Amino acid sequence: MDSGEYKALWKREEQAAHIHGWDFSHIRGRYEAESDLPWNYREIVREHLNDGLELLDCDTGGGEFLLSLRHPYGKTSATEGYPPNVRLCAEKLPPLGIRFQECRDPSKVPFENEAFDVVINRHGSFDAGEAFRLLRQNGIFITEQVGADNDRDLVEAVLPGISRPFPHLTLEKQRGAFEAAGFQILRAEEAYRPITFCDVGAFVWFARIIEWEFPGFSVDRCLERLFHLQETVDRHGKIQGTLHRFLIVAGK
Repeated sequence: MDSGEYKALWKREEQAAHIHGWDFSHIRGRYEAESDLPWNYREIVREHLNDGLELLDCDTGGGEFLLSLRHPYGKTSATEGYPPNVRLCAEKLPPLGIRFQECRDPSKVPFENEAFDVVINRHGSFDAGEAFRLLRQNGIFITEQVGADNDRDLVEAVLPGISRPFPHLTLEKQRGAFEAAGFQILRAEEAYRPITFCDVGAFVWFARIIEWEFPGFSVDRCLERLFHLQETVDRHGKIQGTLHRFLIVAGK
């Protein structure tokens, strides 16, 4: 393809960059990520659950992961703050018997004190002190987080010099915050792993979806740098960046 055809293709990917819930099926088979983390978040959550426990999923997205746990709905609650996902959850979760509340401030979760045995949070906003308030004695908070250095090499490739959106999200800093809130750290791990795109169009779609990491990204603004990425694909068959993740399991 010539440069005009590439630009037209990438513009179509840019225009298609909308998701329902947290659904990346548009680029399935065209990118790979999180396939080799040194822990399994789902298995860790399951280890701490039984059918008699009250479970809260904070920042549940579209509720996809929460529903996959198949925890008794009458013992399940969730929050979400992103407006499109709030609408989706409000339509989907309460009819099942799951308590759902909109929440945009992780320090003000609209549930009562000591209401839950297990609170989980995957890639969402959280506040250690608020998690402590929500949990019963001997309760467990489990979080897998996107770290401060996530995708930084990819961001620098198209938007050099853009500051990190969440510089506080490191294992060291958050471990300290949980300990200061009164938690005992049961497990704490950090990992850097590859994220790979097979074509530039998949990357364009991704960068538009993850707008907080790629603020102001557009095909027009970053066109010359996208052509450099296309050269990388032509030479190596892929674009590769680096994920940053950390895991904390904390007990009250």
